[in-house]
Amino acid sequence: MTENKPNTPQMESPSYRLPALDQDFLLSDSMRGVRFLLEYAKAELALRQWGVRSTIVVFGSARVGEGGNGHHANWYDQARAVGRIVSERGGALVSNGTFRDNVIATGGGPGIMAAANRGAADVGAPSVGFNITLPHEQEPNAYSTPELTFRFHYFAMRKMHLAMRANALIVFPGGFGTFDEMFELLTLRQTGKSPPIPIVLFDSAYWKRVINFEALIEEGMIGRKDLDLFVYAETAEEVWQKLTDAGVGLHAGEQASDGP
Repeated sequence: MTENKPNTPQMESPSYRLPALDQDFLLSDSMRGVRFLLEYAKAELALRQWGVRSTIVVFGSARVGEGGNGHHANWYDQARAVGRIVSERGGALVSNGTFRDNVIATGGGPGIMAAANRGAADVGAPSVGFNITLPHEQEPNAYSTPELTFRFHYFAMRKMHLAMRANALIVFPGGFGTFDEMFELLTLRQTGKSPPIPIVLFDSAYWKRVINFEALIEEGMIGRKDLDLFVYAETAEEVWQKLTDAGVGLHAGEQASDGP
């Protein structure tokens, strides 16, 4: 006897979809771990294809634009100069075999982030933009290298990629987001969970006004030696001097640490 019953319900059932092509399945709660892995692996593959072995991470406010008033304009201009100087002198332009070192990496958005990516673009160097999906949609700035412009859903995975190749962190003035990222790296340094990378805070007057580090010491919340985890700089050239004093750019041919 010939079986004539159609198998349309079986063919159309969500359970019959190939798992890799089933978006409902991939976006389900049970696949959150897989989505974490995908966010790690996609960026990791592209960075390796470009030979990006180490980065210099630049944080700062998205609200500081070119041609702003007073010190805001200076912050933008200096962040752009940092992007240029680090890219020219740090190894992003000259590949060591198949590797590039000290490539500028930012959060990919506007303001200080765009300025640093722009500085790298000014000299023809690649730079990285680690964007995050936000309720009010963040779009990537126009200066990060298109093939190195990434988008994350999970802050944790984005932070991991920002930290894991970092040879240094440069923190320009910013708000909650900048504070979050800065203290994340300071905590990793304080607890020994990351290599002893230099952390440079740009514009000491701003940082000393908005964060009372001395009060933290007086209250016993941090130790005096914890202030050695970072240094200040007032110009782009001074930023580079602080980095070279810490050995950044002097051993670009050595294998970078895997980081946290």
